[in-house]
Amino acid sequence: MTTTDTAPATVNDLPVAPEAEHPRRESSVWPHRLVRLASVVSAVVLWQLLTANDVRLGLRFDTLPTVTEITAALANRLGTQEYWLDLGQSLIRILTGFGIAAVVGVVTGILLGRTAWFADIFRPLTELARPVPAIAMVPVAILLFPSDEAGIVFITFLAAYFPIMVSVRHAVRALPTIWEDSVRTLGGGRVDVLRRVVLPGILPGLFGGLSVGMGVAWICVISAEMISGRLGVGYRTWQAYTVLNYPDVFVGIITIGVLGFVTAAAVELIGRRATRWLPRGEENTR
Repeated sequence: MTTTDTAPATVNDLPVAPEAEHPRRESSVWPHRLVRLASVVSAVVLWQLLTANDVRLGLRFDTLPTVTEITAALANRLGTQEYWLDLGQSLIRILTGFGIAAVVGVVTGILLGRTAWFADIFRPLTELARPVPAIAMVPVAILLFPSDEAGIVFITFLAAYFPIMVSVRHAVRALPTIWEDSVRTLGGGRVDVLRRVVLPGILPGLFGGLSVGMGVAWICVISAEMISGRLGVGYRTWQAYTVLNYPDVFVGIITIGVLGFVTAAAVELIGRRATRWLPRGEENTR
């Protein structure tokens, strides 16, 4: 009996065609996208049927504008300079307040998770302030800041700050101590631990907090604009309601929804790019 030096081929040794993976992935993504699109279209069609036929099934759909009326109002508003000024003003407010909250939230969250004396001083204050809704601080903002603009940005900052700070703090505490010990064993200092362990390790938790913070910030900035603003989507939506212009009210609602969707999607996209080294299941890539 003769022996050979060549081992029998295994499944792992067989060549894999790289082009075979891509079509299968694409075919699995499109059905989900089509279902999502169909759900939105179905909701719009149902709204049109209920409002156009003056249906009353416990809810008074006969008092609401139809999809065609809202579409006409949206087309009219898109052609006005006022609409784009309001949209730009709301975006400036949300991005300013959210940007400041992101920076301050990351810094204070790391300090709360890693510095005992800072946590002793600062955490009781945050735990007392955190349950207070940001929109309840509108009267304080009006009294505290010299302009409505600064007050609205402050409200937006408060709304986004606490979800970001809490997410970062928990992410810091959840880091395995063996990672830091390994860096220190190799001669690394505090800066090396921060750069190589803390900042990369908190990214998943950080972007979760950013996503939540963005949603809450939109709620509060629109509410603040309704209460004390002079420009912005929220202010214009409330103004339309006061004069019983209900199609324009829904134009404002749609605009708020689209702006919130786009900004949240941007945060998620940046998060995916920043954490591409993390393993993900197939359902998370759709």
